[in-house]
Amino acid sequence: MKKFKIIFLCSLLCLLYPVIGECNFLTPVQIAEKIQETYEKTTAFKAEFQQTSTVSNMGNRQRKGSGTMVIQKPGLLRWDYTAPDKQVLVSDGAMFSLYFASEKQMIITPAKEYLREDVTYNFFAGKGNLLDDFEVVAVSPEEEKRGCLAIRLIPKKTHAQVETMNVWVDEKTFLVTHLEIIDHLGSVTDLKLFNTVVNHPMPESFFHFSPPEGTEIIEQ
Repeated sequence: MKKFKIIFLCSLLCLLYPVIGECNFLTPVQIAEKIQETYEKTTAFKAEFQQTSTVSNMGNRQRKGSGTMVIQKPGLLRWDYTAPDKQVLVSDGAMFSLYFASEKQMIITPAKEYLREDVTYNFFAGKGNLLDDFEVVAVSPEEEKRGCLAIRLIPKKTHAQVETMNVWVDEKTFLVTHLEIIDHLGSVTDLKLFNTVVNHPMPESFFHFSPPEGTEIIEQ
């Protein structure tokens, strides 16, 4: 009986090993491929966020914000900042609008150019190909997190917004939980995502924003 128990436990461990070890032994390139596959299949992405921006040329001054974000194919996005001040960033695919409640201003610009350069939109919309657009390398052991997989992305071509980007994803869903974007001056945008919901599209009217009466409209 004792021998049988030992054999049974060994067999059970062998059965469990591939499940336990599969994510732990993915290479950075394999993680990138999984992320690419996940977001190519995702038609709509909604999450709550907390953002911290650290500006290097202003004495590492920090600015924090939080709210909700929605990215929806094709070309639709909306970020609602609820703290510290109300801001709305919204694209209907044709025009991009940026509303500042504290300034009573809204800036309007063609969406095509903005969406082409916006790192987060292109990432979550599955635009391009991570392996074609970035060098994919491992993060340091100190940057790894329990329950997450992490990679570092370095643009193959010079990008105005990004020198490096660290990406953490849930090890089961491969959905992003944390982005850290570092620009050429050393400024850092740290974005953490919570309560993510995928493939539950919002109506197109959600991606149109009418500012309060008296708002100054600036067209660029």
